[in-house]
Amino acid sequence: MRQRRWKTWTLRTLVGLLLLALLAAAGAWLYLRASLAQLDGERRAPGLGAPVTIARDAAGVPLISGASRADVAYATGFVHAQERFFQMDLLRRTAAGELAELFGPRAVPMDRGHRLHRFRARAQLALARLPAAERALLERYVAGVNDGVNALGARPFEYALTGAGLRPWSAADSLLVVWAMYLDLQNNQEPRELARGWLREHSDAAQLAFLLPEASSWDATLDGGAAPAPAPIPDRAPAWWGSAPGKDDASLRTASVDYVDAVGSNNYAVAGSRSASGAAIVSDDMHLGLQLPNIWYRIALSFPDAQGKPRRIVGVSLAGAPPAVIVGSNGQVAWAFTNSYADLVDLVELGVDAKRPGQVRTPAGWETPASHIEMIAVKGAPADRFVVRDTSLGPIREAGERQYALHWIAHDPAALNLNHLKLETAANVDEALAIAAIDGIPAQNFVAGDAQGNIGWTIAGLLPQRATAPLAATFPLDADGKAATWNALLPAERYPRIVNPADGQLTTANSRQLMNGGAALIGDGGFDIGARNRQLADGLRALGNGTIVRQVFDVALDDRALFMARWRERALAALDAEALAGQPARAEFRRLLETSWDGRASVDSSGYRLARGYMWGLHDILYGGAGKAMRVLGRSVTPVSASSRWPEVVARLLESRPAGWLPRGYADWRAVELAAVDRVIADLAKDGKPLAEATWGARNTAQIGHPIGAAAPALKALLSAPADRLAGDANMPRVAGPTFGQSERMTVSPGREEEGLYNMPGGQSGHPLSPFFLAGHKEWAEAKPVPLLPGASRYTLSLIP
Repeated sequence: MRQRRWKTWTLRTLVGLLLLALLAAAGAWLYLRASLAQLDGERRAPGLGAPVTIARDAAGVPLISGASRADVAYATGFVHAQERFFQMDLLRRTAAGELAELFGPRAVPMDRGHRLHRFRARAQLALARLPAAERALLERYVAGVNDGVNALGARPFEYALTGAGLRPWSAADSLLVVWAMYLDLQNNQEPRELARGWLREHSDAAQLAFLLPEASSWDATLDGGAAPAPAPIPDRAPAWWGSAPGKDDASLRTASVDYVDAVGSNNYAVAGSRSASGAAIVSDDMHLGLQLPNIWYRIALSFPDAQGKPRRIVGVSLAGAPPAVIVGSNGQVAWAFTNSYADLVDLVELGVDAKRPGQVRTPAGWETPASHIEMIAVKGAPADRFVVRDTSLGPIREAGERQYALHWIAHDPAALNLNHLKLETAANVDEALAIAAIDGIPAQNFVAGDAQGNIGWTIAGLLPQRATAPLAATFPLDADGKAATWNALLPAERYPRIVNPADGQLTTANSRQLMNGGAALIGDGGFDIGARNRQLADGLRALGNGTIVRQVFDVALDDRALFMARWRERALAALDAEALAGQPARAEFRRLLETSWDGRASVDSSGYRLARGYMWGLHDILYGGAGKAMRVLGRSVTPVSASSRWPEVVARLLESRPAGWLPRGYADWRAVELAAVDRVIADLAKDGKPLAEATWGARNTAQIGHPIGAAAPALKALLSAPADRLAGDANMPRVAGPTFGQSERMTVSPGREEEGLYNMPGGQSGHPLSPFFLAGHKEWAEAKPVPLLPGASRYTLSLIP
């Protein structure tokens, strides 16, 4: 009897627990459903001047139509918040150094790095400088954001998982989102200067000129200028050159083989003289870190302009930023961006003297830095007290045993404005270029085309007006002021520009834009080696005349391995009969270079992956000594950050094979090359699989997920995109990495937007239960474009005053 009762109670307990689990699951499901965006019906929206409609297509792309720009700005904020509020929150917290409040102590180092810039305090000052009309428009957007998130049936699910409160949005937060892009696009320049400074101190002048070439043989500049002759190879290498053979640097080797080049973006234009329609064709694919939701939010806006004429703007917006279309078309002009890699950061070394405690010496003399106490809220721990010391040139950054003033264009009072909104009414390329030169954004290559067929390029965003030679400014500057930092902004009328070039095309891909006049105004903040831009330009040129939008779109999908083909040839030459004797792994390496190579960075190619690994293996052997020493400087300071042109240096050494540059411990240069091959073999052997299975796709597999997935592993599958094997790589137009790549692909002719094409990873919504969470992602992975304009309306929400 007792046993029967025990079994009965056990069964009842199990049933009860199961019911509780089902109730908990149902509650979680209902909570998640409650935090979905409202897609249909009507909502009251105080402050609107007239009704606004938000018509979404099957992929969730909205056409927002209103009677005024202010009403459309409100509705933009509403949809951004309903679909993307947590993403917006992360962007403002990233810029302000407030992530530890969500993620705890592990985020404190990043917060300290970003809090140094005091962007939240700067945002308040920037708001005070905005013209009244622009401030009013921004406040309407902010009102839409707060009404949008408050209209959700429950807080966005991320806040339930993190246990954090939901802080209302403010106008300052929208400016912080733009500063988050400054950090994303320009934060590499500080470690670059530190790396170049280390090389300068540990190399003589001739060695430095050889190791840090100012141009590359791949450069294809907009002005068609010839690259200067490369510096001669000195008789001997610096003392740090090379590293002894062995496995003591295995971690560095692995990091290099797995390295993902995070320099990216293509924008380009074809003039009407070469298009089938007579209108310009503008294309853009911005390469950024990839996660869910995607950084960009597709949008179309419809409203009357100041003269009462109807306007339709289509493109991508940045959720949280002021309510502008970042890249897109207004029906008369289309525009696109790539990161300019202008030189926008100076590290100015500060002098100290024990007799002057608390003071530092700048080129202008001794001064006492202002101290700002920053309290960083930390989830689950006491607040972190952080003191920012600020000089007249910028905040003090310590690296190694030195102090530097970080003089960054992002700290300038004019770094942010809302002039980007003026592009909505630009009537032609000339007007667009003039607006770009006064745009308060991170400095970008700006390419535009108009309905009349004109095309043009300039820099959009602030540029410093430098007196120092461009090369000198790429190294840390001494406190003696012999190489001076800038003290003014370049006037808009002096910005370099190119309009309607003779060949009817413009291409930029983060490499050197100009070789002659105007190059000194931009400087070099870390240009790409140029192979991608050359391939892009040649591919566009090959289209000839009568070009259509789809052909121009496809140029960005070019994954031919023209750059890596040369390294494959070098590896094959090294793997001769003598090198293969008694070396079955090397023999297999050579076989795969020959047979598993289709001339592309294709997913099934082992040959591509092995050629790439061989190149990076050479880097590790030759630059390994510098890499070890640079680690003490922190913040990802590596030889790679010093110059993207290091493959040019290595290629020249392999061609001339100078004895004075042969690394210690190697009999000859072929031994160096074979050691690089052996390193790749050893690294790939760790997986325990045959070398033939080491395909590029196995290495280049997408890992695109929601950031909360890292904090909640049980939900990672629900919050991730498929693990697609991706074709493409750095140094070719189709840039692709596991978490870095083409964040959007857009091609459009102004005035013919119905022909426009588009792709992006992920979908419109950041909510995993939304039908829009991954809508369009499959097409992006397969490179099958969808129409740029929103499709037929599937859902309609009306906002009523």
